[in-house]
Amino acid sequence: MINIVLYAPEIPQNTGNIMRSCAATGAKLHLIEPLGFSLDEKSIKRSGANYIDSCDYTVYKNFEEFEKQNPGEYYFLTRYGKKPHTEFDFSKKDKKIYLILGSESSGIPKELLHDHLETCMRIPMNNNVRALNLSNCAAIILYEVLRQQNYNDLLREEPFKGADYLSE
Repeated sequence: MINIVLYAPEIPQNTGNIMRSCAATGAKLHLIEPLGFSLDEKSIKRSGANYIDSCDYTVYKNFEEFEKQNPGEYYFLTRYGKKPHTEFDFSKKDKKIYLILGSESSGIPKELLHDHLETCMRIPMNNNVRALNLSNCAAIILYEVLRQQNYNDLLREEPFKGADYLSE
């Protein structure tokens, strides 16, 4: 199972977008407090485009509570990571994979990263920006895991207008 973990997310629109990505892929979302918003805010609902009800998510009071309840392989996205996200092997479908992203303003605390240096990753980019948008990062690494797992059981054809829509 693929899991997205947001450590102290601050911007409701980012979390709403990530909820939509989780709903679209079957990934589970884990939210670690403090949250910079209320989950009933309409901005989350707007970003999630009414797919929030299809998103499986859990809220935790802190990282310790999350860690206690969720054994598996932890991968941390940080601009301080030494390896690109594409260098990790996510191909084994039987492992519980947790992709952990930090808050928009400060990332994941250094103390947590220090204990997991071998599983810290970075999305390569030039030096014009400090970091990409959180929801974009979540989608990039989520789809890398899915690509390595051959997209599991996700649809490969458009389900509403049909596979031959463009050729008709």
